[in-house]
Amino acid sequence: MRIEVNVSDYAIGVLSMKCKDRKWRPVAFLSKSLDKTKRNYEIHDKEMLAVIRGLENWRHLLKSAKYRFEVWTDHKNLEYFIKIQKLN
Repeated sequence: MRIEVNVSDYAIGVLSMKCKDRKWRPVAFLSKSLDKTKRNYEIHDKEMLAVIRGLENWRHLLKSAKYRFEVWTDHKNLEYFIKIQKLN
């Protein structure tokens, strides 16, 4: 099972499962518009928000999954969170 997320001015996610023919098929979709404040977020913050919304929305499905799940996103935007930030 995997969650694919991407964001623009809308947080959009897709929940996919691998079928017996080894192809990924979409199972559920999530589309939520961002309010005026969230539209001003930096792109890495919007991407993280999309991941969090997807995990919250499909928590009940992911907790009962037999196997591990993956989160797919545009990882370049999220590199910000793994780098040490200089705070002032």
